[in-house]
Amino acid sequence: MPGHLAHSTSDAPARVTALRTLLALAVVFVMLATTGWTAVHRPESGVAPRAAALAAWATARVDGRIVPPADAPVRTVARFFAELDGHQRTRLADAYPLVVGNLDGVPAALRYRANRASLEHARLVELARAEDIALTPADRDTAGRRAHRFAALAEAGRQILVFDPTGGGLVAEVFGDLDAADRVSVIVPGADTDALTFERTQRRLTAPAGMAASLYGAERAAAPGERTAVIAWAGYTAPTGVGVDAATGRLAVQGAARLESLAAALPGDASVALFCHSYGSVVCGVAARRLPDRVTDLVVAGSPGMRADNTAELGTSARVWAMRDEGDWIADVPHLELGGLGHGADPVSPEFGARLLSSTGAKSHTGYFEPGTASLDNFARIGTGAFSSVACADGGDACRREISTADGR
Repeated sequence: MPGHLAHSTSDAPARVTALRTLLALAVVFVMLATTGWTAVHRPESGVAPRAAALAAWATARVDGRIVPPADAPVRTVARFFAELDGHQRTRLADAYPLVVGNLDGVPAALRYRANRASLEHARLVELARAEDIALTPADRDTAGRRAHRFAALAEAGRQILVFDPTGGGLVAEVFGDLDAADRVSVIVPGADTDALTFERTQRRLTAPAGMAASLYGAERAAAPGERTAVIAWAGYTAPTGVGVDAATGRLAVQGAARLESLAAALPGDASVALFCHSYGSVVCGVAARRLPDRVTDLVVAGSPGMRADNTAELGTSARVWAMRDEGDWIADVPHLELGGLGHGADPVSPEFGARLLSSTGAKSHTGYFEPGTASLDNFARIGTGAFSSVACADGGDACRREISTADGR
């Protein structure tokens, strides 16, 4: 009996941990069952536009030269387009806009041109759908809203780096001169992000385009002499709602591959900082190990986890920064991973090992890009390389330690 009692006592912490894990999982499953959380699928009718474009691209030629496959490495694509003259490039962009506009390795200006053409074509398609009496009123309304959004994205002066109308739609927009930038900031947004929600008139700073515009303005104000660019990157299929897709890593894995390709394809030798919000931080965590060395900083805000127990498990040489507002509901999400459900440890916990940033002034889960907040100020300082002036969560200097002023590392 004494031995049995000793054994039970030593096992107590493990049993408590197991019970807490099971309780957290039970909370998740109860919420799934009682709030209608589901994975939402957006079925396509007929052949998706990009699928048709890829089929045509597979047999494309330019003056007898075979074009690279759409899944070719970035270097192969870049080399091919570098060897073409201006007329050949524009012919391909005009003939295959849905491919050229989304092909990493293609010069940015050519992608902007191609995506303007794709947006105009998609706008006309949606206008026709908005008048199609065979569709439900809800579908016609959505088509009208999409037509309006595509028209706005195609406005003169906008630099659309990614556009694919398939499903909910993928979009990425550049603020600033991407080719001339010494530092590039990429915003990786979370759930409920698609072409319709890429920008908003109301609550503008909760949408990727508004976030990026806010950060670009803050960077220019913080360091007028720095050549920076900001990308609002809704270039992956994000979860819809707080459902099964949001609680698993399936979409994050797919998004991570796209993010890796984007980072590798950015022009020049600019350093890159990723600003990953909510589920976007899951995407960044999955991608971290395979990101190029030019990605020097990963910044997560309102993160449900990065599918890692600590920064070492991310397998990246980049600095990892984290913040969470006191009123952010994401703090109540169980930070664990079991059987593919959940995203692992809390990035703002001391054990995770991230550099903890102040988010003073931010409100709830969507206020991190509001002007006047410590969160936006910190984003701008990291984006411009002013690491010595970031505000740490504890009010001290712990998050700024061991960063060389010579190389920013």
